[in-house]
Amino acid sequence: MDGIIEFSDWQKIELRVAEIKKVEEIEGADKLYKLTLDVGKEIGKRIICAGIKEYYSKDELKGKKIIIFVNLKPRLMKGIESQGMLLAAVSEDHSKVVLISPEKDIDVGCRIS
Repeated sequence: MDGIIEFSDWQKIELRVAEIKKVEEIEGADKLYKLTLDVGKEIGKRIICAGIKEYYSKDELKGKKIIIFVNLKPRLMKGIESQGMLLAAVSEDHSKVVLISPEKDIDVGCRIS
């Protein structure tokens, strides 16, 4: 199987629970939302851009707890520094995207292990 990684590589990835506090349109972006997240006391607020506009409305997202990759190198998207990446399951034909979220209520900032 291609793409096998060592356990030490997995340990480098920091995943946390975050809550979506604000969802904004991005001018000139058909697929992207600008999301303001609460990632808990240790990390605080984060801004990420996510290409989920065709799958989720603003109302569906606000207040939702999700899983984010917090130690990903920031990336400039439509002039906005995206400081992480949310996790989602994507169907093979990209017709369905489902955000990965905690099964039960848990505090923001909790680590995923």
